Amino acid sequence: MAKEKREEQHAPSRRRGSILEDAILQAAWDELNDHGYARMSMEGVAARAQTNKNALYRRWPSKDKLVIAALSRFVPKPTLAATDTGDLRQDMLTLLLSIMKPLQMIGAETIHGIMLEGYGKDLFSSLPQHMNSDKENNLMTIIRTILENAEKRGEVNLKTISTRVLSLPVDLIRYEFLTTHEPLSDQAIAEIVDDIFLPLVRE
Repeated sequence: MAKEKREEQHAPSRRRGSILEDAILQAAWDELNDHGYARMSMEGVAARAQTNKNALYRRWPSKDKLVIAALSRFVPKPTLAATDTGDLRQDMLTLLLSIMKPLQMIGAETIHGIMLEGYGKDLFSSLPQHMNSDKENNLMTIIRTILENAEKRGEVNLKTISTRVLSLPVDLIRYEFLTTHEPLSDQAIAEIVDDIFLPLVRE
């Protein structure tokens, strides 16, 4: 009897709703970082969250769905802005790297794993989300602002730069990501800026 009372005292309290979901998402994030996508399991997440697998499957029907939810919770969202460092190259690098950093943080293994599950296409076809619809238009506005600042410094002539050239860095990043399912490296971003974009806008 005394043993049963001690076990009851040390048993975790029953959690529900957002408290349980927060615990599961934290456990999923920790498992992903500790073991990687391929070795991560729903069983491991449940054990770390001190719950049962049914609690996971009621909310997320598969591992990839759970991982997507954890990524949405814990991967930082970039704050996009038109920086003005006094140098066009640095301003463009800062912007494009801010787009790619969240994907670099997620990593190629996790991206591939989600894509192989077959459920993540919609997510990763829209990642980074700020490349789409209204957010894409906002991104083009930021690039135009960067170029306007560069024009004031005498680096470029906006009248000679077409809308297609304006969107080219983002289009190239999106194309490469969607064809390889891997985040671009810092070096690849620099090559887009140095070898393609800058020669075009400085003609």
